[in-house]
Amino acid sequence: MEGSISRRRVAACTETAWCRAVPGGTGTAVIALSSSDVPNLQLLQNALHELQNSHPILKSKLHFNPISSTFSFLTSPTPFVQIKTYELPETSKILNDQNVLNYHKTPHDISISPLQIILEHELNQNSPWQTLHYSDTAATSAADMLFVSLYEVGSGKWIVVFRLHVAACDRTTAVSLLEELLLLMNGGGVDKTGEMELGMEDLVPRKLGKKSMLSRGLNVISYSVNSLRLTNLKFKDVKSARRSQVARLQMNRTETHKILSECKSRGIKLSSVMVAAGLVATHSSGSHGLDRHQRKYGIITLIDCRRFLEPPLRSHHFGFYHAAILNSYTIRGGEELWELAKKISTTLEASKNSNKHFTDMSDLNFLLCRAVENPSLTESGAMRTSLMTVFEDTVVDNSGAMQAEIGVKDYLGCASTHGVGPSIAVFDTIRDGRLDCACVYPAPLHSREQMEALVDNMKALLVKG
Repeated sequence: MEGSISRRRVAACTETAWCRAVPGGTGTAVIALSSSDVPNLQLLQNALHELQNSHPILKSKLHFNPISSTFSFLTSPTPFVQIKTYELPETSKILNDQNVLNYHKTPHDISISPLQIILEHELNQNSPWQTLHYSDTAATSAADMLFVSLYEVGSGKWIVVFRLHVAACDRTTAVSLLEELLLLMNGGGVDKTGEMELGMEDLVPRKLGKKSMLSRGLNVISYSVNSLRLTNLKFKDVKSARRSQVARLQMNRTETHKILSECKSRGIKLSSVMVAAGLVATHSSGSHGLDRHQRKYGIITLIDCRRFLEPPLRSHHFGFYHAAILNSYTIRGGEELWELAKKISTTLEASKNSNKHFTDMSDLNFLLCRAVENPSLTESGAMRTSLMTVFEDTVVDNSGAMQAEIGVKDYLGCASTHGVGPSIAVFDTIRDGRLDCACVYPAPLHSREQMEALVDNMKALLVKG
């Protein structure tokens, strides 16, 4: 690390859970932007250093102590991130290597853009953190939390990629990072809120997270037993090495407007409708199309807890401040989409009103770590914790004009899930009035053809509804 270490902070429980998950393939966050203009490298480098100065978690390194089995954030007094550049020959080799992998041998009607291929390539790069985790010496060098790469993909075409450790970057952080980067690249300033530099557990109001040891023990047993009763999407290949892949669900403005209007009139959020579509599409898929038996599916909803903490945090406080709520839903077949969505919404609200996202936080973190350490405890060793993971609130991005000013044509943002996690994780955005979802799944546990068909079915249900 350049310069002297100014601060050290031991990772909180949720951050530690992510630190244990990332080496196995879950928790690498990536934002990839395609540009039609040659990026101004000096301007981009200056903007990155400004971001690091404004948000110390971005200029921290992750350290693992094998003696105490603890993770710590070591914060540098000076910014140090450097852009790694891949010129056209190097990028072409990466694109070709990705395409010859069995996981990328797709039907001809499935088109994968260079942006998506580079995104998937970066999602599966976790070697700095994996190497750190398995080091056997406490004196090992720490690993950066942020990596930035620039890929040349054609004449005047580039892809800029930001890869971060999820312990330092939940979805709200990723959105704010992109907003602040655009402002800096367009000559503006950034939010000087400063970091709280505390983990989420240290900020949860005491009355909201209280739970007796007996209740906690019973809760862990309940989650463990119930997980054995949950139905999974059909697995295609449980033996081969896994990687994260993406299926993209996009809608035009008219379709998006109709769905959002229907959500507003019924008083439910888009995430509940996405879950309903996912449940109906899964139950009617080839796995269970001829099966009339009811089945139970697990859904994890991620809640941004910033506004509930003491003191409350803003969206520009970088770090990981999401908590999970796990609910299960029984599907019999023939459910009406909006009725099911209303049921999902009501169930989630009841869970939030009982503070389940806080009271069950340590239980779910404990079970996640156990699944990481003992894959055989899950069905087929697949390490699937649920059918779907969604975010309670949808990101709304109306910065298209600002992006165009610096040549940004398209972007994708999501996190890897091929270690412990769901069969499909939905990262949804309303982008200048159009719904755009990156749906991440573990391959070849699930095939691209299988997941593209599932996502297409979900879209058809949403449009028809």
